[in-house]
Amino acid sequence: MNDFVVVGRVGRPHGLDGSFFVEDASEDSARFAVGATLHVRGEPLHVVASKSSDGRPVIRLALPVHRGEELRIPRVDLPDPGEGAYYAFQLVGLEVVEEGGAVLGRVQEVEPGVANDVLALDSGLALPMHEACVHDIDISAGRITVAPGFADPT
Repeated sequence: MNDFVVVGRVGRPHGLDGSFFVEDASEDSARFAVGATLHVRGEPLHVVASKSSDGRPVIRLALPVHRGEELRIPRVDLPDPGEGAYYAFQLVGLEVVEEGGAVLGRVQEVEPGVANDVLALDSGLALPMHEACVHDIDISAGRITVAPGFADPT
């Protein structure tokens, strides 16, 4: 499933017709518009009904799905994030090094945070995605460079 990106999850039901809230929904509302295609369990399913409730997408797919299932789209359908920008999934697996060369680990996950996202490393470290900490992200080199001091236990 590396060729696909998760854009949401099947949430709690909304009504009796098979509609459901989309949890962890992509900010791109077009992903959930009527006629859009989402992949569930590797199968492409069309959105047949779409609305918003309390600012959250509510959709119904052409076939029934189960709560918690991932809603995916092909990576090739994502727009280019632009110069100096990236998608969170592109950071997973990158090596994180401190200025000066100390390897801190690899990104396991990018976790949403209250003030900023957090890089969760396989070494157990959690680093804030803040300009004071993250100095350089080089996707092509597979490396993130961070300022010294953020990995030190306090």
